Amino acid sequence: MNETLVTLWTTFINSPFFGLCLSIFSYQLGLVIYKKWKHPITHPLLIAIVVCCLFLGYTKIPYESYYIGGYMIAIFLSPATAILAVSMYEQLETLKKNILPILVGTTVGALTAVGSITIMGKWFNLDWNIILSMAPKSVTTAIGWSLTEAFGGIPAITVAGIIITGNFGALVCPSLAKLFKITNPVAIGVAMGTSSHVTGTTKALEMGEVEGAMSGLAIGCAGIATVLWCAILPL
Repeated sequence: MNETLVTLWTTFINSPFFGLCLSIFSYQLGLVIYKKWKHPITHPLLIAIVVCCLFLGYTKIPYESYYIGGYMIAIFLSPATAILAVSMYEQLETLKKNILPILVGTTVGALTAVGSITIMGKWFNLDWNIILSMAPKSVTTAIGWSLTEAFGGIPAITVAGIIITGNFGALVCPSLAKLFKITNPVAIGVAMGTSSHVTGTTKALEMGEVEGAMSGLAIGCAGIATVLWCAILPL
C-alpha cells in the first residue's frame, strides 16, 4: 500500500498537474487572506509565492518538478497582458488628452530602471551577466524573459527580479502617492505600470478605472522603451 502511494505521489509531482494545482491553491489561499486583511503586504500574488516556496522547501521537491506545470501558467502571461487593452479602450479619451505625458513618463521611467541597474551593477562589481539579467526587471515577464535571452543573460534571475520589483511596487506605490500628495489618476497609473508592470497594474485597477487603464498602457510603452534603451545603452 505504501509503495503504491509513493508511486502515485512521485507520478503526480512529476506531472504538469502538480505545478498547476500548487499555483492555483496558493493563489486562492492568497485571495482568502487578502479579502480578510486587505493590505499591500497580503497581496494574493505575494502570498502565493511565499506558500509555494515554503511548500517546495519543506517537501524538498525540486523546482524542476514544479516548473513542468508552472510553465503552462507562464504561457498565458502574454494573452493576460493583452486583455488589459480592454480597460485602455474604455479610457480612450483620457488617453488622447494625456498621450504626450504618458509617452515621456514611460520613456524616462524605462531609462531610470535600466540605467540604475547598470550603474549600481558596475558600482558593486557585479558579473556582467547578472547586470544583463536584471536590466529588464521593471517590464512584464513576457518581455523581460525574451530580452534577457536575446542579450545572453540568465532568464531565471530576470524572472526573480521582475517578481520582486512588481510586488515591491504594488506594496509601496499607493503609499508613496499619498505621501507626496499625488492625486492625478493618470500619473499614478503610469507610474505603477512603468515601475511594477502587471502586478502594479492589478493594484492600480483596485484604485480606479483610470489608474488601471493608464497602468496597462504604461506596461506596453515601458516595454518598448526598455527594449530600445537596452539596445542603445552599453549593456
